[in-house]
Amino acid sequence: MASRMPSRPRASETFRSLLRFIPWKLLLLLILFGAVVTPVFDYSFHLGDRIMPAISGFFYALGVPATPVPTPYPAFARGLPQPGSVLYTVQEGDNCDEILTVQMHMMDASQIFSDAKPETVQALSRAIGRDCHKLQPGMVIRLSPHYPLMALGGIILKARPATPPQVLPTPLIPVPTPENQGIDCSQGCTMQVRIAPGVEVNVDATTTVPVHDGSWIWAFATYPLAHVAGISNYPYANPQASLNGATLHACQIQIDDTYDDHSPSCDEFQPNTIDDDGGAWLLGVVGPSSLDHWKLPLHLPQGTRVLLWLTLDAHGNLTFHKGNEVFRYDEQQQIYVRV
Repeated sequence: MASRMPSRPRASETFRSLLRFIPWKLLLLLILFGAVVTPVFDYSFHLGDRIMPAISGFFYALGVPATPVPTPYPAFARGLPQPGSVLYTVQEGDNCDEILTVQMHMMDASQIFSDAKPETVQALSRAIGRDCHKLQPGMVIRLSPHYPLMALGGIILKARPATPPQVLPTPLIPVPTPENQGIDCSQGCTMQVRIAPGVEVNVDATTTVPVHDGSWIWAFATYPLAHVAGISNYPYANPQASLNGATLHACQIQIDDTYDDHSPSCDEFQPNTIDDDGGAWLLGVVGPSSLDHWKLPLHLPQGTRVLLWLTLDAHGNLTFHKGNEVFRYDEQQQIYVRV
């Protein structure tokens, strides 16, 4: 008698048997759950593509400093800083080194103008108008400020970073670029600055304050020095030289209404003798775009060109103290006279 093999159940019969073991309420719940969860998941998945960039942009915007509110520009001063000389009458026993040290705070006079380098003494003799080796009591000589600074105020027409900005990788989550965040000059910028109608200078400046084209800059800046063959550290400016197109180095910088406590100090730019002298000479003009900003107690008419001594404080800043020398420029005599 042939053996009979048991028949294999069909798939449909297996499925019906499985359904008999599942309570109908649970089955209905699973169907409803699938009908609700599937579209919600699909919607949430696509919604996240929009929400995450928005959230990241919100927190990114919180960390971006607010764009400074534009303020009216100060009126340009009537005139530009003017290098010049102070007259001094030679006294008994005077020599050039002593005169420069006592009268002009030039502590390194004997090093800058040394008999070991005759060309330096010859240059000094030309600057004062007398032979240093033949001074006599009663002679009148001209004394000029050494390594002078100038009070700078002007409109930043254009700022260019000294180093090109780094190319950053594209973030996984899109991050919006804030508008008007300014130019990063923390590694240095060259700025084209208008300091008077028709007068523009190039200013090398390093500041942590964001810079915008059209911002106003306040600073002390190195005044261009005359070039004398064979003397790399010649300390005097050329009174006939034009500031238009000159290159200056800025220190103690303020951009618009923000003073930068971390900007370079003025003794960082060579050549200078600020640390040895305990200060520096400053050229400026009484007016809103120049000396008025620093609130110096000068009490002089607007447009007066001024030469004054600034004292170096313990923090490396140059400040004006009561009793410091102040001279005004006499336009007719073309010399500085004490105030």
